[in-house]
Amino acid sequence: MVIDPVAVSGMKEGYFDRLRRKMGHSEGWVAFLFLLPNLAGFLLFILVPIIATFGLSLFQWPLIRAPKFIGIRNYLQLFTADSGFGRVLLNTLYYVIVYVALNLVVSLATAVWLAKKRPGQNIFRAAFFLPVLVTPVAIALIWQWIYNPSYGLLNFALHAFGITGPNWTGDTRWAMPALIFMSVWELFAYNMFIFIAGIQGIPVDLHEAAFLDGAGAWMRFWRITLPMLSPIIFFGTTMTLITSFQTFDQVFILTNGGPGEATNILGLFVYNNAFQYFRMGYGASIAVLTFLLILTVTIVQFLFQNKWVYYESVR
Repeated sequence: MVIDPVAVSGMKEGYFDRLRRKMGHSEGWVAFLFLLPNLAGFLLFILVPIIATFGLSLFQWPLIRAPKFIGIRNYLQLFTADSGFGRVLLNTLYYVIVYVALNLVVSLATAVWLAKKRPGQNIFRAAFFLPVLVTPVAIALIWQWIYNPSYGLLNFALHAFGITGPNWTGDTRWAMPALIFMSVWELFAYNMFIFIAGIQGIPVDLHEAAFLDGAGAWMRFWRITLPMLSPIIFFGTTMTLITSFQTFDQVFILTNGGPGEATNILGLFVYNNAFQYFRMGYGASIAVLTFLLILTVTIVQFLFQNKWVYYESVR
């Protein structure tokens, strides 16, 4: 009996092809099983609540009675009859713009300082990052004591220089700046560590070549560090904007929207309408508009990123 080697080769290749296909299918199922917990969490705690919020915004539901479908009346009331919504929206934009700008400036400046080796570098990094690990409620309670006009640490320090400090959280002129300063102090280190990683990833050869050409420290920062760091700055800006629109804990504990409506922002406005005034449908409509506002700002950022973000890789 003569065995055709070509036929045997074809038979073996067919067998191994089938084996590879089976292994590929099994690897896909294994990957799916690993992703399943995260996928289930996303569906149960993110996607389903978002859809439910959109649906609830079309109802009038005072909690003690059954919900009643009213269509888009909640949205119409929000834009036509609720005089407080405009003030809350302006407060939110004020908070977001100033907070995001200060957060990025402070975190980037601190990252440039700590990216180079210097004495006590790790101690400073740990000290700056410590507030990120503390719960926002605890941070707000600490700063509530610091801002106290009678025995607070801040006014005590100012008094040592002959300065009479204001009522930080009780004065309409100072309440929002006080809230923003506390938020920056609490969270700037998150972006700081991301920027440090980005700065340390910039090739040293670029700075050395620029130094030999006579470029000073500021010119090297402006012409090398910032362009190479722009994708990371874009990421930090996007994430900081998204989280700043959702701020609630700090303002709820520190000022509760006061004095008056000076620090009442969208997160607190949603909570008050839904859980204080028992207007769940109305609160859901405010949450939907907050979501759409965040989505719009994020889309605009992505549309204009090509004008300032430098993505070319360095080899």
